Amino acid sequence: MNGANIAVNNEQFLGCTSSSCDAEYVAVEQEIGSGVKEYPVLDFDEQALDALTKKVEGCLQESSVRPGGGRAYRATKRVIDIAASLGGLMVLAVPMGIVALAIYCEDKGNPIFSQVRLTENGKTFRMYKFRSMCTDAEARFQEVQKINQTDGLAFKSEDDPRITKIGKFIRKTSIDEFPQLLNVLRGDMSLIGPRPPLPREVNLYSPHQMERLLVKGGLSCYCQCNGRSDMPFDEWVNSDIQYIEERSLKTDIKLLFQTVKVVLCRKGAR
Repeated sequence: MNGANIAVNNEQFLGCTSSSCDAEYVAVEQEIGSGVKEYPVLDFDEQALDALTKKVEGCLQESSVRPGGGRAYRATKRVIDIAASLGGLMVLAVPMGIVALAIYCEDKGNPIFSQVRLTENGKTFRMYKFRSMCTDAEARFQEVQKINQTDGLAFKSEDDPRITKIGKFIRKTSIDEFPQLLNVLRGDMSLIGPRPPLPREVNLYSPHQMERLLVKGGLSCYCQCNGRSDMPFDEWVNSDIQYIEERSLKTDIKLLFQTVKVVLCRKGAR
């Protein structure tokens, strides 16, 4: 792939208006083919993040998708998020402490990893995870992005050399996601909702893909309950939009139980 050409297309796409997003995305999509092997932009400063948020907001203003659920649903959902995340943090406090200690003992690095993600209307926040990679993983991303094993804009690889020994275990068991209960408690995320994407991914989104950002991101959604890493990217996006349109307390509760089952079975985890 021609990195120089992609960089030019990306600069145009980052600052595009909502009416021109489709045309700009077509050029990028033709370059990346079935899966991204080289992201045009890896580092986003505050100015770039602000521009990305405005681009998302502009595209979403033209969206025909209407999120399901009214004020009562959103209020109840928030109450459930607070109660469940607080309860989860209390119950898992000791196991999480043990995991944090094990990660620290392996390489003496900070066991908690935080990363900028995007949520509702392109708003940015820092998402927490147990660190499953080496301490310089972000700096080394450029050298490993070519081993991307997904067919879309997200990055996944079972052969990622940055993953630590304990990192492989906590990824397979989804233990690395436990600190996100704090994000839920703070209101950055919800228990159920589309997984919050990275800026480098959203920067390449089409307007249709940006519709994933119409609602607050969550720990789990249809994709995580139906194969996670095994689901093609286009199906992942469509499943998120399906959830956004039909979300309700009944749907959220059903997905919560399905998520527990999938995590226990380790289906699609990488």
